[in-house]
Amino acid sequence: MTTDVAETPSEGAANPPQLAGWRRFLLTNEFGLIVLIVVFATVFTIFAPGFTSRFSLYALGRTMGIDIVIGFSMMVVIVTGGLNLSVGAIGVCSVMFGGWLIQSVGLPLPLAMAGALAMGAALGWVNGVIITRSGIHSFIITLATMSIFFGVMIFLTRAEAFRELPSVVADFGRMRIGGYLSPLLIVAVVVALALGYLYRFTALGRRMLAAGASPEAAELSGIRVNATFTLCHVLSGALAALAGMMLTARTGAAIPSMAGQLGQDWLLPAFLAPVLGGTLLTGGRVSVLGTFLGAVLVTLLSSGLLLLQVGEFWVRAVLGVLLLVAVVADSLRRAWLQKMRMA
Repeated sequence: MTTDVAETPSEGAANPPQLAGWRRFLLTNEFGLIVLIVVFATVFTIFAPGFTSRFSLYALGRTMGIDIVIGFSMMVVIVTGGLNLSVGAIGVCSVMFGGWLIQSVGLPLPLAMAGALAMGAALGWVNGVIITRSGIHSFIITLATMSIFFGVMIFLTRAEAFRELPSVVADFGRMRIGGYLSPLLIVAVVVALALGYLYRFTALGRRMLAAGASPEAAELSGIRVNATFTLCHVLSGALAALAGMMLTARTGAAIPSMAGQLGQDWLLPAFLAPVLGGTLLTGGRVSVLGTFLGAVLVTLLSSGLLLLQVGEFWVRAVLGVLLLVAVVADSLRRAWLQKMRMA
């Protein structure tokens, strides 16, 4: 599902609407991603031993669900033409706060989960307020807050994990539906449907897209751009917290290093999923389905290459090249679209 500030015009009476719709879909990022997913899945099925085993498919879906939500946490900020480099730090800080609420304060799990989500939203709000009031690009602000959030968390927790969580947390992370499906992937699907509804059917979602496409025009039309941008960062923080909670369910504990040093392990999937999916880096256009498929492709590539015993370094290199190609393709696509509109 791709959502823009304006719908694509109809193709005219000469082309049947259904055929025109299919032609447009064949030229989309989503279709290209589906083709790549099928191709790589076929390759790994043939050459990677055990790729289609029950456990492998289950583990793939479990990791995929987390990566999808991580991608969404970046996507909702890219919509504004900004970035959030602190998604990993926010996710870790949120689940560490939730773990503290359970283990040290003694709150029940539902309240602790709500507290973790609230912490993620609050840290996102901090990012949004600083960015909108300072006028400094979100790249710089979130690069700084990534270190600040993570450093404060390490200082307060002394880098100690919270492992005495209710057994239902790990049970949920280990659950298998039909022997293949992880509930973490179902959570990601529910989040995708909610975001798709937000951007396509709500006034708030349309305001977010309009503010990202042209802040000046949006301001003139009565949209409070700064408040809208801040709200996007709040949503990003809450989604990062949700991704952290999903990762906690997979590991069974809230661990400071669960997203790498400063949360940097989340950056590649966070960028790759929305950029591959067609979300414009300049803002104003979002593809929830594309981001979903982009995360699926990234997880598929990472898992398949590791099963082929390709070193972790080379996996990272491949993903880095993929990100570079996606950014260049995004730039070329925007230039082509601008040329077509001027023609």
